[in-house]
Amino acid sequence: MNNQPIRVLIAKPGLDGHDRGALIIAQSLRDEGMEVIYTGLRQTPAQIVATAIQEDVDVIGLSCLSGAHNELFPEVTRLLREEKADDIIVIGGGIIPQEDIPFLLESGIKSIFTPGTTTKETADFIRQAVREREEDQ
Repeated sequence: MNNQPIRVLIAKPGLDGHDRGALIIAQSLRDEGMEVIYTGLRQTPAQIVATAIQEDVDVIGLSCLSGAHNELFPEVTRLLREEKADDIIVIGGGIIPQEDIPFLLESGIKSIFTPGTTTKETADFIRQAVREREEDQ
């Protein structure tokens, strides 16, 4: 494993205007030693993918509270595949019904974190996923 810090892009796709959770995750991942880029509110999937590629991130963390996750999250993974950047790990979080999670996982989201997940669990998952990706390369 290389000694570079893990680079994470935290993004709020769509029209969702609430970013408290995303900001908490961004700060906690920084506290865990990761480099975090926060895109701000109301980003399109195309903007998120372009920023992720430009910033050479390891992980994209998508946060959605608006209910549009079934459209927005798969669009991010589709665009990553289109741009030949699907080695970027994509995770999601927010208010996401349990019944939607299997669809999101099938569409390429590596994991979904719902309310109650600790920030430590999220950081540990990211470290493990990046480690596994590097072992596969």
